[in-house]
Amino acid sequence: MGRVLSGVQPTGSLHLGNYLGAIRHWVDMQSLHECLYCIVDLHAITVPQDPVKLRENTRMAAAVYMAAGIDPDKSVIFHQSAVSMHAELGWILGCNTPLGWLNRMTQFKEKAGKHKDNAVLGLYGYPVLMAADILGYKATHVPVGEDQKQHLELARDIAGAFNRAYDSEVFPLPEPLILGEATRVMSLRDGTKKMSKSDESDYSRINLDDDNDTIAAKVRKAKSDMVEGMSYDPINRPEAANLLGIYAAVTNQDIKTATAQCAQMNFSTFKENLCEALINHLSPIRERMRALLNDQAYLDKLLREGAEKANLIAQPILQEVKDKVGFLSV
Repeated sequence: MGRVLSGVQPTGSLHLGNYLGAIRHWVDMQSLHECLYCIVDLHAITVPQDPVKLRENTRMAAAVYMAAGIDPDKSVIFHQSAVSMHAELGWILGCNTPLGWLNRMTQFKEKAGKHKDNAVLGLYGYPVLMAADILGYKATHVPVGEDQKQHLELARDIAGAFNRAYDSEVFPLPEPLILGEATRVMSLRDGTKKMSKSDESDYSRINLDDDNDTIAAKVRKAKSDMVEGMSYDPINRPEAANLLGIYAAVTNQDIKTATAQCAQMNFSTFKENLCEALINHLSPIRERMRALLNDQAYLDKLLREGAEKANLIAQPILQEVKDKVGFLSV
């Protein structure tokens, strides 16, 4: 049994891509691994956040985790800023990370764009903080999608560099956990782009707090094509492939079986089937989430207890690192 660490940013409503691409797989991992699931609010502030909304979104993320099936008695659910190790270890590891390694990170280039001179240090150093998130718990496995593989490789490089620098084996090299079907859910408006909270159009995504009528409206307005029948072809039919992938995931089928089931349907008929499948799957999660959000005291208690559990794991590891670096303990 390994130790798994993963998390999402509390920046707006979590959506179908967050759920199908990550959270539903985390639920299954609870029976196989020791799991820590973090709400990464330190990462969130690499771009400006409204403080009131950040607190609301942090509670919402915790509610989504539990509503989806993450059990706080089996897994540790906590928010990153409540565990000081993340920031402390992030600085120590940053002092062992060459700039050349960070300059190769493509995500910074994409997010900073043409205005990289105005980008904040936190956005540039984001991958080092991510490494601290992982290494600070000596996590052995990290669930990753395509967009995070490079950052996990950097975390492995940083772990190796620290171990060599201090002639030690403080950090294990974390391994990626590659997830199953529908790990990369795409925009409902453009099947070549990942579903995102930052997309200007709310019709590009299905939020986990959307009601049934909103889900149905978004699916019916999802981009389609003029090809007869449904087929899974991500290159030539990205929108059809995306919707089929979603349908397969929420009906617990593999993509081949789902495609065969829907092959003779036109887009209109298929979308009605997808509406029904999505509503049946997401409605119970949404209702559990709303019930949890109505009990803010319980959510805060859960996050406080989760942070205490996370601290119990993290502090001895951080102290080990401080001893290796040469910091004085008094």
